[in-house]
Amino acid sequence: MLSPRLAVRALIIQEDRLLLVNAFPGEVDDLWCAPGGGVEKNASLPENLAREVWEETGLRIAVGAPCLVNEFHNPEDHFHQVDLYFRCTITEGALDDSWQDPEAIVTRRRFFARNEMAGIRFKPDSLPDVAWGKDGITYDPLELLVKPRQAPKGGA
Repeated sequence: MLSPRLAVRALIIQEDRLLLVNAFPGEVDDLWCAPGGGVEKNASLPENLAREVWEETGLRIAVGAPCLVNEFHNPEDHFHQVDLYFRCTITEGALDDSWQDPEAIVTRRRFFARNEMAGIRFKPDSLPDVAWGKDGITYDPLELLVKPRQAPKGGA
């Protein structure tokens, strides 16, 4: 049995809006999440997170306190991931539509107001409450992996 995959994610609020990314090349899915990704060995969690945010958004960040531990899994293939979320602030840069993720995974990035969250699909479910919530750490119990929706075929 494989060990859970460890990932780090950034909660970045700017002007009361949360930064989210869409990590589906070709816009094949409408699911949004906080920027971040898998942890590489021999680098700290904050170093990994700063690298991932730079790759996905072109932004430099300061990594603050952890605020959420979220787990998800897919029982069919035994995939299990633990995401550690940190409160972060932008230290350099601005979103630019011409930015390209070197791995071509993140294709869209934007800030969402809290009231806009009701109109989009995102994970984890606790994201708005944690992002706009109080300090401290929240734990989200194991939830099922959300599979991409199929892109509509042929028009409409």
